[in-house]
Amino acid sequence: MNLIIDIGNTFAKIAVFCNDEILEVVYDSNQTLEKLGEVFEKYSIDSGIVASVIPFSDDVKCSISSLPIDMLYLNADTPLPIVNLYETPETLGYDRIAAVVGANAVFPDKNLLVIDAGTCITYEFIDNNGRYHGGNISPGMEMRFKALNHFTGKLPKIAADGETPLLGKSTETAIRAGVIKGLEFEILGYISTLRDKYAELFVFLTGGDEFSFDERIKNIIFADRFLVLKGLNRILNYNNGRI
Repeated sequence: MNLIIDIGNTFAKIAVFCNDEILEVVYDSNQTLEKLGEVFEKYSIDSGIVASVIPFSDDVKCSISSLPIDMLYLNADTPLPIVNLYETPETLGYDRIAAVVGANAVFPDKNLLVIDAGTCITYEFIDNNGRYHGGNISPGMEMRFKALNHFTGKLPKIAADGETPLLGKSTETAIRAGVIKGLEFEILGYISTLRDKYAELFVFLTGGDEFSFDERIKNIIFADRFLVLKGLNRILNYNNGRI
């Protein structure tokens, strides 16, 4: 069994895989990993990988080092089951490359756009020959709501839930529609532009934020909130010679 530790900006996810099947996903503090010992005691784990978008805290270092197995730390030098064309791999977020690896494992012979909607929104492209070309980073939904409130004198902090018209009729709906519709149009723009160049483009959506996409978007997106975990599991298996 494989242990996958995914340390994000907001929280950590600890997952256990048997081959390619997720047995359990536990959400934990990204500063302590206090549930790690319980997960390890519950399963017979023989291999693991850890990846983080933030510096490891002392508590996290202690929790990982106490495990009775050697952990693979994902970094720029870790061998990958795809071709990485990114010009600065040492600056590439692990979550970005892991999501791409996860999507490529599902459709290895397809052109893929991978959209990860979390604290930030990332757009990644990998072609049908397994070559990762790179991608873009954009502010996430909550970050946009906070920025409008923080960097202005009068605009309030608005919740994502509520009426979202095409054009707002109040400051509240104008902000909500501006953020959420703006994200929808942004996503559609990336899909449309890449489909002009790559006709048979498959689109994956992952991450923590949920959007009220219209049917036009839903029909062309494969949603998988655990795509990064699956990608990390595949990278671990690749380094262990299992694929």
